[in-house]
Amino acid sequence: MARVPAAVLNTITRIRRPRGLRPHPAVELVSQPHNPWIRALGLITVVLLGAWLGLLVVGNVRVPVGPMDTTMTLRPSLAGGTKINVSPLGALHLDSHIAPVRLDVNVDQLDPDRSQALVDHPERLSGLQDEVAQDVGHGALDLAVRSCVAVVAGATALGLAVYRRPRRALAAGGLALALLAASGVTAYASWNPKSVLEPRFSGLLSSAPSLVGDARSIVTEFDVYQQELARLVTNVTKLYDATSTLPAYQPDPTTIRVLHVSDIHLNPASWKIIASLVEQYEVNVIVDSGDTMDHGTAAENGFLDPIEDLGAPYVWVRGNHDSLITQRYLEGLRNVHVLDDGRATTIAGLRFAGIGDPQFTPDRTNKPGADASQELAGARLASALRDQRAAGTPVDVAIAHEPPAARQTDGEVPLVLAGHVHHQEMEVMRYGTRLRIEGSTGGSGLRAVEGEHPDPIEASILYFDRDTRRLQAWDAIRLGGLGLTTAEVSRHLVEENQPGATPSPTPSPTPSPTPSP
Repeated sequence: MARVPAAVLNTITRIRRPRGLRPHPAVELVSQPHNPWIRALGLITVVLLGAWLGLLVVGNVRVPVGPMDTTMTLRPSLAGGTKINVSPLGALHLDSHIAPVRLDVNVDQLDPDRSQALVDHPERLSGLQDEVAQDVGHGALDLAVRSCVAVVAGATALGLAVYRRPRRALAAGGLALALLAASGVTAYASWNPKSVLEPRFSGLLSSAPSLVGDARSIVTEFDVYQQELARLVTNVTKLYDATSTLPAYQPDPTTIRVLHVSDIHLNPASWKIIASLVEQYEVNVIVDSGDTMDHGTAAENGFLDPIEDLGAPYVWVRGNHDSLITQRYLEGLRNVHVLDDGRATTIAGLRFAGIGDPQFTPDRTNKPGADASQELAGARLASALRDQRAAGTPVDVAIAHEPPAARQTDGEVPLVLAGHVHHQEMEVMRYGTRLRIEGSTGGSGLRAVEGEHPDPIEASILYFDRDTRRLQAWDAIRLGGLGLTTAEVSRHLVEENQPGATPSPTPSPTPSPTPSP
């Protein structure tokens, strides 16, 4: 085929296209600039990716903090906060700020000379808070400068590589600096120095008590932030007692520690976990709010024998999976205190009273009048609490298996414990009584494998003041289902123990119900 000259083709095109008719949109898009929104989105993507790469490469600084050598790093994050990694033991998470960057502090090693100096000269601990504050301040300033350089350099370099235009690259660097400055302002405005009072620990269960410290020390000594930093450093230092002569975790003697468990449901692994917690936290009393069994048969009774060797008194109330056969067997075990019908007992300085579940439903069926029976059982417990107070022996902790029964004690006792629902809750009811609902310490027992993921194993350490016998703080412990080597431990303070809070009033008695005809 003969080739047509280009001039002829242009002439034909001009003749065929009517005057004033625009080219096809597909042809026009090739020559026109991109949508400005798409360009802006692309620029932001380049800035964020470049800033992240810059932080990964040079955005960290090595800082000696007290007796430890640490590495501080800024990382992109949606939730912000601070993460202190103590490898290989675990990590502390602090809700220190809200910003799109998280501060990571890696404890690299414990300096033996500085650690030994603290052991040889304990008087230096009094000035440790000032030393720690200075170390953290210098490290934070150095990290801020390095991070600015890393973010701007990373965004500018990636912008130059993508756009190949200096102006675009400089624009990316400037935008990265503006975003970092905005993040810094947000972090400064939301900075919460008291977040160290309520840390969340994840890692080896055996390391948790040392790392989160003793609740009594924390709730009574939060005058200044520097003291908390010093305490945090001291607790982290104690975790390395295997390689130094520093003392191990020692709980405060003025605190009563209660381990709250519930809904074990025949999981034999629960006894090992409970024994471990009793030893690690030096627990004074164990409280079981029921459903220790699954069917309540006599054949299951041998499952309860390890309770005698757990290392602490065991207070128990009957759940809806526990039968009277189970209850009578437990009453014959050494070191076990069975509470029912509002019966009270004093153990380790605390007075407990409880009532068993009025229902026995091992097949998980709902019988007619179930709610009414729970409310009636709770009313009987509340009446017993009033009688105890009138006799001059007020109860400190009430126990019922199901929350509807526990709610009937509102105003009659400072704290009531329950279980049954297989997840943890905490609330202060209308008349001032605090209700603590425990999760399943057995991971829901054999039902743990029914779902796609095993249910977590949950328990709590409750800290009471030995003088006032009131709850000061609690640690919520959560094990990852069938994995028993790691845990998440979250410290929580009672509202009146928060810095600057006023003491909460004593629970006010609930109005007496009008008798039904």
